[in-house]
Amino acid sequence: MKFNKLAGLGIASIVLFGSVGQLAINASPAQAQRARQGVTIAKKSQSLIASGSFVTTEQDHPTNGIARIVKVNGENYLVFSKNFTTARGPKVRVVLHRKSTVPVNLKKENYVTLANLQRFDGAQSYKLPANFDVNEFKSVAIWCEEFNVTFGFARLQKA
Repeated sequence: MKFNKLAGLGIASIVLFGSVGQLAINASPAQAQRARQGVTIAKKSQSLIASGSFVTTEQDHPTNGIARIVKVNGENYLVFSKNFTTARGPKVRVVLHRKSTVPVNLKKENYVTLANLQRFDGAQSYKLPANFDVNEFKSVAIWCEEFNVTFGFARLQKA
């Protein structure tokens, strides 16, 4: 008799904890939904600092789209539009250039490398260093480091 009560208690525990586990699993997607809503709000509160349209520098490496520098929650980001596209190549970098027009071949004193290009097309963003000065860097370029060839650049005009 005691064994049947213990077995019943064990089954009840499994059902109870199984239900709690199910509730915990179902609770996670609701939390993820709230996080996405927060990101949407952040996008709405961004402020435009500068922007420009990409132009092709090297005809064999067409580059198109829009580059924007935006401030979100006190930090600056370089953002490429969803219609951004550039040619494929090895060691393609995103560089900030000190001049408003970027030549095909770069000189070290005129640019800083921001990051490796994330993708050859589509929207993407890059966090800018805290000390980034839009007055010092007048354009952003897509550059193949291996061959020292600028595919294209966008002249950054202040908003």
